[in-house]
Amino acid sequence: MKLTSTLPQLLALILPLAVLCACGQTPKVQDDAAPLAAEVSTLPTGTKAEPDVLPDMLLATANTAHKEVEETFITAATPNNVIDSPALWQAPDGSTWLYATAKDSDQILMFDGETGAEKGAFGSSGDGLNQFKRPNGIYVIDNLLLVVERDNHRVQVISLPAMQSIGFFGEDRLKQPYGIWARRFQDGIEVIVSDGYMSADNADVVPTNLELGERFRRFKVKAGVDSLTVEARGAFGAVDDAGAIRIAESIAGDVAQKRLLLAEEDQASGTRIKVYDINGQYTGQDVGAGVFKAQAEGISLYECADGSGYWIAADQFKDRTLFHVFDRKTLALKGSFAGNTTANTDGIWLHQAATSAFPNGALYAVHDDQAVAAFDWRGIAEAIGVRASCTP
Repeated sequence: MKLTSTLPQLLALILPLAVLCACGQTPKVQDDAAPLAAEVSTLPTGTKAEPDVLPDMLLATANTAHKEVEETFITAATPNNVIDSPALWQAPDGSTWLYATAKDSDQILMFDGETGAEKGAFGSSGDGLNQFKRPNGIYVIDNLLLVVERDNHRVQVISLPAMQSIGFFGEDRLKQPYGIWARRFQDGIEVIVSDGYMSADNADVVPTNLELGERFRRFKVKAGVDSLTVEARGAFGAVDDAGAIRIAESIAGDVAQKRLLLAEEDQASGTRIKVYDINGQYTGQDVGAGVFKAQAEGISLYECADGSGYWIAADQFKDRTLFHVFDRKTLALKGSFAGNTTANTDGIWLHQAATSAFPNGALYAVHDDQAVAAFDWRGIAEAIGVRASCTP
Protein backbone atom coordinates (compact mmCIF):
# COMPACT_ATOMS: atom_id res chain seq x y z
CA MET A 1 0.00 0.00 0.00
CA LYS A 2 2.99 2.29 -0.29
CA LEU A 3 2.86 4.19 -3.49
CA THR A 4 3.56 7.29 -5.35
CA SER A 5 4.83 10.70 -4.55
CA THR A 6 3.76 13.60 -6.77
CA LEU A 7 5.26 16.89 -7.98
CA PRO A 8 3.15 18.99 -5.57
CA GLN A 9 4.39 16.79 -2.77
CA LEU A 10 8.02 17.40 -3.69
CA LEU A 11 7.43 21.11 -3.94
CA ALA A 12 5.84 21.01 -0.50
CA LEU A 13 9.00 19.48 0.85
CA ILE A 14 11.25 22.04 -0.81
CA LEU A 15 9.37 25.31 -0.37
CA PRO A 16 9.22 26.89 3.10
CA LEU A 17 5.45 26.96 3.28
CA ALA A 18 3.84 28.30 6.41
CA VAL A 19 0.23 27.44 5.68
CA LEU A 20 -0.91 23.96 6.58
CA CYS A 21 -4.26 23.79 4.85
CA ALA A 22 -6.33 25.08 2.01
CA CYS A 23 -9.97 25.54 2.79
CA GLY A 24 -12.98 27.68 2.19
CA GLN A 25 -11.58 30.14 4.73
CA THR A 26 -7.81 30.44 5.17
CA PRO A 27 -6.99 28.75 8.51
CA LYS A 28 -4.89 30.19 11.26
CA VAL A 29 -1.77 28.08 11.58
CA GLN A 30 0.96 27.84 14.15
CA ASP A 31 4.05 26.14 12.73
CA ASP A 32 6.10 23.80 14.86
CA ALA A 33 9.18 24.82 12.85
CA ALA A 34 10.21 21.18 12.58
CA PRO A 35 12.39 20.43 9.55
CA LEU A 36 10.67 18.61 6.72
CA ALA A 37 11.78 15.12 5.78
CA ALA A 38 14.13 14.44 2.91
CA GLU A 39 12.71 14.54 -0.60
CA VAL A 40 11.32 11.21 -1.78
CA SER A 41 11.46 9.74 -5.25
CA THR A 42 8.32 9.24 -7.29
CA LEU A 43 6.37 6.63 -9.20
CA PRO A 44 3.77 7.49 -11.85
CA THR A 45 0.48 8.55 -10.29
CA GLY A 46 -1.86 5.61 -9.85
CA THR A 47 0.84 2.96 -9.51
CA LYS A 48 -0.48 0.13 -7.37
CA ALA A 49 2.77 -1.63 -6.50
CA GLU A 50 3.23 -2.55 -2.84
CA PRO A 51 6.31 -3.82 -1.00
CA ASP A 52 4.87 -7.22 -0.09
CA VAL A 53 7.64 -9.57 0.93
CA LEU A 54 5.84 -12.87 1.30
CA PRO A 55 3.21 -14.57 -0.89
CA ASP A 56 -0.43 -14.13 0.09
CA MET A 57 -1.09 -16.12 3.26
CA LEU A 58 -4.23 -18.17 3.82
CA LEU A 59 -5.98 -18.85 7.09
CA ALA A 60 -6.97 -22.24 5.70
CA THR A 61 -3.34 -23.37 5.81
CA ALA A 62 -2.10 -21.30 8.76
CA ASN A 63 -3.03 -23.83 11.45
CA THR A 64 -3.95 -21.00 13.83
CA ALA A 65 -6.44 -21.66 16.63
CA HIS A 66 -9.52 -19.48 16.43
CA LYS A 67 -13.28 -19.33 16.93
CA GLU A 68 -15.94 -18.68 14.31
CA VAL A 69 -18.29 -15.68 14.55
CA GLU A 70 -20.97 -15.16 11.95
CA GLU A 71 -21.30 -11.71 10.43
CA THR A 72 -24.56 -9.88 11.14
CA PHE A 73 -24.38 -8.36 7.66
CA ILE A 74 -22.01 -7.64 4.81
CA THR A 75 -22.80 -4.66 2.61
CA ALA A 76 -23.37 -5.11 -1.12
CA ALA A 77 -20.12 -5.69 -3.02
CA THR A 78 -18.66 -2.70 -4.85
CA PRO A 79 -15.45 -4.11 -6.35
CA ASN A 80 -14.70 -1.03 -8.45
CA ASN A 81 -14.38 1.23 -5.42
CA VAL A 82 -11.57 -0.57 -3.52
CA ILE A 83 -12.69 0.09 0.04
CA ASP A 84 -9.97 0.74 2.60
CA SER A 85 -11.35 1.76 6.00
CA PRO A 86 -14.71 2.24 7.81
CA ALA A 87 -15.95 4.59 10.53
CA LEU A 88 -19.35 5.03 12.13
CA TRP A 89 -21.25 8.09 13.37
CA GLN A 90 -24.34 7.85 15.54
CA ALA A 91 -26.76 10.74 15.16
CA PRO A 92 -28.58 12.31 18.13
CA ASP A 93 -31.76 10.48 17.06
CA GLY A 94 -29.93 7.15 17.35
CA SER A 95 -29.57 6.45 13.64
CA THR A 96 -26.17 5.26 12.49
CA TRP A 97 -24.18 6.23 9.43
CA LEU A 98 -21.42 3.87 8.34
CA TYR A 99 -18.76 5.55 6.18
CA ALA A 100 -16.08 3.83 4.13
CA THR A 101 -13.25 5.24 2.03
CA ALA A 102 -13.21 4.18 -1.62
CA LYS A 103 -9.67 4.49 -2.93
CA ASP A 104 -10.25 3.96 -6.63
CA SER A 105 -13.43 6.02 -7.04
CA ASP A 106 -12.22 8.85 -4.76
CA GLN A 107 -15.41 8.86 -2.70
CA ILE A 108 -16.82 8.22 0.72
CA LEU A 109 -19.40 5.44 0.60
CA MET A 110 -22.33 5.63 3.04
CA PHE A 111 -24.36 2.80 4.58
CA ASP A 112 -26.90 2.25 7.31
CA GLY A 113 -24.87 1.05 10.30
CA GLU A 114 -27.74 -1.17 11.52
CA THR A 115 -28.55 -2.99 8.30
CA GLY A 116 -25.75 -2.32 5.84
CA ALA A 117 -28.19 -0.75 3.36
CA GLU A 118 -26.58 1.64 0.89
CA LYS A 119 -27.09 5.35 1.52
CA GLY A 120 -25.18 6.73 -1.44
CA ALA A 121 -21.71 8.19 -1.94
CA PHE A 122 -20.10 11.53 -1.23
CA GLY A 123 -17.39 13.45 -3.05
CA SER A 124 -15.61 13.33 -6.36
CA SER A 125 -12.06 13.13 -7.68
CA GLY A 126 -9.96 16.28 -7.30
CA ASP A 127 -8.04 18.44 -4.85
CA GLY A 128 -10.74 20.90 -3.78
CA LEU A 129 -13.33 20.89 -1.03
CA ASN A 130 -15.51 17.76 -1.02
CA GLN A 131 -13.03 16.13 -3.40
CA PHE A 132 -10.57 13.32 -2.77
CA LYS A 133 -7.56 11.55 -4.22
CA ARG A 134 -6.99 8.04 -2.92
CA PRO A 135 -8.78 8.36 0.46
CA ASN A 136 -7.48 5.82 2.97
CA GLY A 137 -7.79 6.27 6.71
CA ILE A 138 -11.01 7.66 8.17
CA TYR A 139 -12.00 8.69 11.68
CA VAL A 140 -15.11 10.04 13.41
CA ILE A 141 -14.80 12.31 16.43
CA ASP A 142 -17.71 14.36 17.73
CA ASN A 143 -19.49 15.68 14.62
CA LEU A 144 -16.43 15.57 12.40
CA LEU A 145 -15.37 13.08 9.78
CA LEU A 146 -11.60 13.10 9.19
CA VAL A 147 -10.45 11.59 5.89
CA VAL A 148 -6.82 10.88 5.01
CA GLU A 149 -6.02 11.35 1.32
CA ARG A 150 -2.83 9.66 0.26
CA ASP A 151 -2.47 11.28 -3.15
CA ASN A 152 -3.52 14.75 -1.99
CA HIS A 153 -1.13 14.36 0.97
CA ARG A 154 -3.64 15.77 3.44
CA VAL A 155 -6.46 15.21 5.90
CA GLN A 156 -9.87 16.60 4.95
CA VAL A 157 -12.30 17.64 7.69
CA ILE A 158 -16.02 17.14 6.97
CA SER A 159 -18.89 18.30 9.16
CA LEU A 160 -21.62 15.81 10.13
CA PRO A 161 -24.43 15.35 9.36
CA ALA A 162 -24.22 18.04 6.67
CA MET A 163 -21.42 16.21 4.81
CA GLN A 164 -19.76 19.51 3.94
CA SER A 165 -16.00 19.97 3.88
CA ILE A 166 -14.67 22.56 6.32
CA GLY A 167 -11.17 22.36 4.90
CA PHE A 168 -8.00 20.30 4.94
CA PHE A 169 -4.52 20.32 6.39
CA GLY A 170 -1.13 18.65 6.29
CA GLU A 171 -0.37 18.94 2.58
CA ASP A 172 2.96 20.65 3.25
CA ARG A 173 4.00 18.00 5.76
CA LEU A 174 2.52 14.65 4.76
CA LYS A 175 3.99 12.62 1.91
CA GLN A 176 2.05 9.31 1.73
CA PRO A 177 -0.41 9.39 4.64
CA TYR A 178 -2.52 6.36 5.51
CA GLY A 179 -3.78 5.83 9.05
CA ILE A 180 -5.35 8.26 11.53
CA TRP A 181 -6.33 8.52 15.17
CA ALA A 182 -7.76 11.50 17.02
CA ARG A 183 -8.58 12.52 20.58
CA ARG A 184 -10.04 15.52 22.35
CA PHE A 185 -7.07 17.63 23.40
CA GLN A 186 -7.08 20.83 25.44
CA ASP A 187 -9.51 23.13 23.61
CA GLY A 188 -9.42 21.22 20.32
CA ILE A 189 -8.59 17.85 18.80
CA GLU A 190 -5.21 16.21 18.44
CA VAL A 191 -4.83 14.23 15.22
CA ILE A 192 -2.02 11.75 14.61
CA VAL A 193 -1.46 10.57 11.05
CA SER A 194 0.81 7.74 9.90
CA ASP A 195 3.00 8.59 6.92
CA GLY A 196 3.97 5.64 4.75
CA TYR A 197 6.64 7.37 2.65
CA MET A 198 9.20 5.10 1.06
CA SER A 199 12.95 5.46 0.66
CA ALA A 200 14.35 8.80 -0.45
CA ASP A 201 16.49 6.90 -2.96
CA ASN A 202 13.98 4.38 -4.29
CA ALA A 203 10.18 4.60 -3.98
CA ASP A 204 9.94 0.79 -4.21
CA VAL A 205 12.14 0.29 -1.15
CA VAL A 206 11.29 0.55 2.54
CA PRO A 207 13.26 3.42 4.13
CA THR A 208 16.35 2.88 6.21
CA ASN A 209 15.92 3.30 9.95
CA LEU A 210 17.43 6.78 9.88
CA GLU A 211 14.64 7.91 7.52
CA LEU A 212 11.86 6.78 9.87
CA GLY A 213 11.89 9.59 12.42
CA GLU A 214 8.81 11.23 10.84
CA ARG A 215 6.62 8.15 10.46
CA PHE A 216 3.84 9.83 12.46
CA ARG A 217 2.78 13.48 12.49
CA ARG A 218 0.76 15.35 15.07
CA PHE A 219 -1.65 18.21 14.46
CA LYS A 220 -3.91 20.19 16.77
CA VAL A 221 -7.17 21.09 15.06
CA LYS A 222 -9.98 23.48 15.91
CA ALA A 223 -13.00 23.26 13.63
CA GLY A 224 -15.61 25.99 13.41
CA VAL A 225 -18.76 26.08 11.34
CA ASP A 226 -16.86 27.12 8.23
CA SER A 227 -13.27 27.55 9.42
CA LEU A 228 -10.31 25.44 10.42
CA THR A 229 -7.38 26.36 12.66
CA VAL A 230 -4.43 23.98 12.57
CA GLU A 231 -1.23 23.78 14.57
CA ALA A 232 1.54 21.42 13.46
CA ARG A 233 2.93 19.70 16.54
CA GLY A 234 5.90 17.82 15.16
CA ALA A 235 6.62 14.26 14.12
CA PHE A 236 7.89 11.11 15.79
CA GLY A 237 9.14 7.65 14.97
CA ALA A 238 11.79 5.37 16.43
CA VAL A 239 14.92 4.89 14.33
CA ASP A 240 16.30 1.79 16.06
CA ASP A 241 15.67 -1.77 14.89
CA ALA A 242 13.40 -2.62 17.82
CA GLY A 243 11.09 0.38 17.72
CA ALA A 244 11.08 1.52 14.10
CA ILE A 245 7.88 1.17 12.05
CA ARG A 246 9.11 0.20 8.60
CA ILE A 247 5.71 -0.10 6.88
CA ALA A 248 3.17 2.13 8.62
CA GLU A 249 -0.58 2.39 8.38
CA SER A 250 -2.95 1.70 11.27
CA ILE A 251 -2.67 3.66 14.51
CA ALA A 252 -4.87 3.74 17.60
CA GLY A 253 -4.53 5.27 21.03
CA ASP A 254 -5.56 4.70 24.63
CA VAL A 255 -5.52 7.99 26.54
CA ALA A 256 -6.19 6.37 29.94
CA GLN A 257 -3.30 3.93 29.57
CA LYS A 258 -1.16 6.60 27.84
CA ARG A 259 -0.42 4.28 24.92
CA LEU A 260 -0.31 4.39 21.16
CA LEU A 261 -0.57 1.11 19.26
CA LEU A 262 1.10 1.19 15.85
CA ALA A 263 0.76 -1.57 13.28
CA GLU A 264 4.05 -2.77 11.80
CA GLU A 265 3.14 -4.33 8.47
CA ASP A 266 6.66 -5.22 7.41
CA GLN A 267 6.77 -8.98 7.02
CA ALA A 268 10.55 -9.12 6.67
CA SER A 269 11.15 -7.75 10.17
CA GLY A 270 8.09 -9.47 11.65
CA THR A 271 4.59 -8.01 11.43
CA ARG A 272 3.19 -7.05 14.83
CA ILE A 273 1.90 -4.09 16.82
CA LYS A 274 4.44 -1.86 18.53
CA VAL A 275 3.58 0.09 21.65
CA TYR A 276 4.63 3.73 21.99
CA ASP A 277 3.72 6.02 24.86
CA ILE A 278 1.27 8.84 24.26
CA ASN A 279 4.21 11.20 23.65
CA GLY A 280 5.52 9.09 20.78
CA GLN A 281 8.36 7.17 22.44
CA TYR A 282 8.76 3.44 21.85
CA THR A 283 8.17 1.58 25.12
CA GLY A 284 10.07 -1.56 24.19
CA GLN A 285 6.85 -3.57 24.22
CA ASP A 286 5.31 -5.34 21.24
CA VAL A 287 1.89 -6.94 20.85
CA GLY A 288 1.25 -10.05 18.81
CA ALA A 289 4.82 -10.90 17.83
CA GLY A 290 4.49 -14.40 16.43
CA VAL A 291 0.69 -14.18 16.69
CA PHE A 292 0.18 -12.19 13.50
CA LYS A 293 0.92 -14.49 10.59
CA ALA A 294 -0.28 -12.52 7.56
CA GLN A 295 -0.13 -8.76 8.18
CA ALA A 296 -1.14 -6.62 11.16
CA GLU A 297 -3.77 -4.18 9.95
CA GLY A 298 -6.71 -2.31 11.52
CA ILE A 299 -6.74 -1.69 15.29
CA SER A 300 -9.65 -0.70 17.57
CA LEU A 301 -10.15 -0.33 21.33
CA TYR A 302 -13.05 -1.56 23.46
CA GLU A 303 -12.72 0.56 26.59
CA CYS A 304 -14.45 0.57 29.95
CA ALA A 305 -14.40 3.38 32.50
CA ASP A 306 -12.64 1.22 35.09
CA GLY A 307 -9.62 0.87 32.79
CA SER A 308 -10.45 -2.61 31.57
CA GLY A 309 -11.26 -3.54 27.99
CA TYR A 310 -9.82 -5.11 24.88
CA TRP A 311 -7.80 -4.32 21.79
CA ILE A 312 -9.01 -5.86 18.53
CA ALA A 313 -6.65 -6.10 15.55
CA ALA A 314 -6.99 -7.60 12.09
CA ASP A 315 -4.58 -10.19 10.68
CA GLN A 316 -4.97 -9.80 6.90
CA PHE A 317 -5.25 -13.33 5.57
CA LYS A 318 -6.45 -13.29 1.98
CA ASP A 319 -9.11 -15.98 2.31
CA ARG A 320 -10.54 -15.03 5.72
CA THR A 321 -9.36 -12.35 8.11
CA LEU A 322 -8.35 -13.42 11.60
CA PHE A 323 -9.20 -10.95 14.37
CA HIS A 324 -7.03 -11.07 17.50
CA VAL A 325 -8.37 -9.83 20.84
CA PHE A 326 -5.87 -8.61 23.45
CA ASP A 327 -6.38 -7.50 27.04
CA ARG A 328 -6.38 -3.70 27.26
CA LYS A 329 -4.14 -3.50 30.34
CA THR A 330 -1.78 -6.46 30.03
CA LEU A 331 -1.88 -6.73 26.21
CA ALA A 332 -2.08 -10.51 26.57
CA LEU A 333 -3.89 -12.45 23.86
CA LYS A 334 -7.43 -13.37 24.91
CA GLY A 335 -8.38 -15.22 21.74
CA SER A 336 -8.89 -14.99 18.00
CA PHE A 337 -11.89 -15.29 15.71
CA ALA A 338 -12.79 -15.26 12.03
CA GLY A 339 -16.05 -14.58 10.26
CA ASN A 340 -17.72 -16.92 7.83
CA THR A 341 -16.81 -14.71 4.87
CA THR A 342 -14.87 -11.57 5.83
CA ALA A 343 -11.44 -11.61 4.20
CA ASN A 344 -8.41 -9.50 3.34
CA THR A 345 -9.30 -6.77 5.82
CA ASP A 346 -7.58 -3.41 5.91
CA GLY A 347 -9.38 -1.04 8.29
CA ILE A 348 -11.72 -1.84 11.18
CA TRP A 349 -13.93 0.30 13.45
CA LEU A 350 -15.44 -0.61 16.82
CA HIS A 351 -18.63 1.23 17.76
CA GLN A 352 -19.18 0.53 21.43
CA ALA A 353 -22.35 2.52 22.09
CA ALA A 354 -25.67 0.72 21.98
CA THR A 355 -27.83 0.81 18.86
CA SER A 356 -31.11 -0.89 18.06
CA ALA A 357 -29.46 -3.71 16.13
CA PHE A 358 -26.35 -3.91 18.31
CA PRO A 359 -27.23 -3.23 21.96
CA ASN A 360 -23.68 -4.09 23.08
CA GLY A 361 -21.90 -2.49 20.14
CA ALA A 362 -20.48 -3.78 16.87
CA LEU A 363 -17.21 -4.30 15.05
CA TYR A 364 -17.09 -3.16 11.42
CA ALA A 365 -14.42 -4.56 9.11
CA VAL A 366 -13.59 -4.13 5.44
CA HIS A 367 -14.23 -7.26 3.40
CA ASP A 368 -11.88 -7.96 0.50
CA ASP A 369 -11.65 -4.34 -0.71
CA GLN A 370 -15.30 -4.31 -1.80
CA ALA A 371 -17.67 -4.31 1.19
CA VAL A 372 -17.97 -3.77 4.95
CA ALA A 373 -18.92 -6.53 7.38
CA ALA A 374 -20.54 -6.05 10.78
CA PHE A 375 -20.07 -8.32 13.80
CA ASP A 376 -22.27 -8.13 16.90
CA TRP A 377 -20.02 -7.64 19.94
CA ARG A 378 -22.16 -10.12 21.88
CA GLY A 379 -21.19 -12.87 19.44
CA ILE A 380 -17.51 -11.94 19.68
CA ALA A 381 -17.62 -11.86 23.47
CA GLU A 382 -19.32 -15.25 23.70
CA ALA A 383 -16.90 -16.87 21.26
CA ILE A 384 -13.74 -15.46 22.83
CA GLY A 385 -14.89 -15.58 26.43
CA VAL A 386 -14.59 -11.87 27.17
CA ARG A 387 -17.02 -9.38 28.69
CA ALA A 388 -20.10 -8.56 26.64
CA SER A 389 -20.40 -5.14 28.29
CA CYS A 390 -18.58 -2.85 30.70
CA THR A 391 -21.21 -3.36 33.41
CA PRO A 392 -20.84 -6.38 35.75
